[in-house]
Order: sequence, then structure tokens, then C-alpha cells
Amino acid sequence: MKKTDAVGALAALAQDSRLDVFRLLVQAGPEGMSAGAMSAALDLAPNTLTFHFDRLRMAGLVSVRREGRSMIYAAQYETMNSLLSYLTENCCGGAASVRVTEDKPIRKRRVPA
Repeated sequence: MKKTDAVGALAALAQDSRLDVFRLLVQAGPEGMSAGAMSAALDLAPNTLTFHFDRLRMAGLVSVRREGRSMIYAAQYETMNSLLSYLTENCCGGAASVRVTEDKPIRKRRVPA
């Protein structure tokens, strides 16, 4: 994945409703979910949802297909995995996974008065 593609995907996900839409589509699996079902599940107006779908689709995170009168949206797992790989390779020193634990509290340094 190119840096510009990663930035576009992250920008598309950097909004509450779009992140909710994408998470729901990932959970729905490869078969996807109809726009109407998503609208009801997320309590979003259809025109608002269409705007969010377009942003996610332009970033390559979502695909759409027509089934009869319904529009079915599905997460693009290849793009999602490419983004995760990009972040791992370029932001985490190539580590396969980074684990943050809360075993030890972070102590704030005292600043002398």
C-alpha cells in the first residue's frame, strides 16, 4: 500500500459514523449488508449513510453491488489487511504485533516549582 492510499483510508475511517459503518460491514462478512439494514442498525438517515458509503468506497474500503432493488455493501478485506500491514511495517518497526499492557501505571514526572 502506498502512503497516499493509507492516508486516504485512515481519513475515511476518522469519523464516528464511517467507523461504525465499516465495523458493521466487517462483522457482516464477505456477503455484506443492505443499505436499508445498515440504516436501521446504525439509526442513520439513508442520505447520510450514502455520503459515508461514498467516502469509504473512494478509499477502497467498501464495495457495492446491486441485488434487485437493494444496494449491498461489503467490506474490502484486502484493503483493510493492506492498511494493517502498512501500519505494522512502517509504524511499528515491522513487528508482527504490538501489545500494550497496563501492568504498570505510567507515572508522571513531577515538574519542580
